[in-house]
Amino acid sequence: MSSTPPDAIRPDDAAVNGEATEVAVPLDCPWPIVLGVDPGTRVLGYGAIVRRTEGPRLLAAGTIEPTSTLSVPQRLATIRFEFERLLQRLRPTVVVIEKAFSARNVQSALRIGEGRGVVLAAAAGFGAEVVQYMPSTAKKALVGSGQGTKEQVAAMAARLLGLETVPGPLDVTDALGLALAFDQKDRGAGARLRTTVRGSNRPR
Repeated sequence: MSSTPPDAIRPDDAAVNGEATEVAVPLDCPWPIVLGVDPGTRVLGYGAIVRRTEGPRLLAAGTIEPTSTLSVPQRLATIRFEFERLLQRLRPTVVVIEKAFSARNVQSALRIGEGRGVVLAAAAGFGAEVVQYMPSTAKKALVGSGQGTKEQVAAMAARLLGLETVPGPLDVTDALGLALAFDQKDRGAGARLRTTVRGSNRPR
């Protein structure tokens, strides 16, 4: 398997800068695509990576930001429309969404839950595998501690993707952190499985 994605899905400067990019993944793309999503009704952050055997590579990153003057139902409709367009362009095999957690602000928790519902429904309808992580799970997978800071996650995301700077605001790096956490956990599970299989075949 080649380690370099084809030109059609090569990340561009807009992705590196954390801006929305019109990159499109071809139907016959041989590499798995993982899309991380930091949900919200005012700002939804997303980050997509290409999973290579040598390590992940940035595909696209950005935000979906409905007009602030829209009502909540209108913002949710905008997010649904734009997120479905994103799914069609990036064609992820896995969508990783931040799992709901109890927040001190009840209204904020409700808004996040509404945004999550839109994303969950769209991802499932698209046919992607849907994975949900608590924020602490993603942090532990990337920085070794569930109490890690957003800045630490951003720095590790840049390091794993071979970037000098983190691609965009924290909404974007949180989303990339989710995608990278899936990649790290899946690679670790694969390594443990291979070790177990090799060990079981050893002569006694």
